[in-house]
Amino acid sequence: MIGDFDERPWGAWQVLDEGEGFKVKRIVVKAHQRLSYQTHEHRAEHWSIVSGRATCVVDGETVLAGPGESVDVEIGQAHRITNREDYPLILIEVQRGAYCGEDDICRLEDDYGRASVAVSA
Repeated sequence: MIGDFDERPWGAWQVLDEGEGFKVKRIVVKAHQRLSYQTHEHRAEHWSIVSGRATCVVDGETVLAGPGESVDVEIGQAHRITNREDYPLILIEVQRGAYCGEDDICRLEDDYGRASVAVSA
């Protein structure tokens, strides 16, 4: 739902827009935090860095991205975003796919002890 907001151990996200086959989120990753290493069965993601520096792992390959740069994750690819800096990382995530629900996550690794099965982000 547009405007949905959620705080996570690593930071927070807010839905900016969504419709049939897409969702757009503003994501803030706290300094020295990272999201779970995860996959999605139904959606691809496009990350556009607004401020800060992202260390992204996509299918085991590390990509560094700064403001104005972007990273693509295809359906089924394992991925993670890490903020190794001393200040927040802000990015826009565009999800595309038949289903963009928060329960389309399979965590492979997680720093916060969350389950490694399809659960909320």
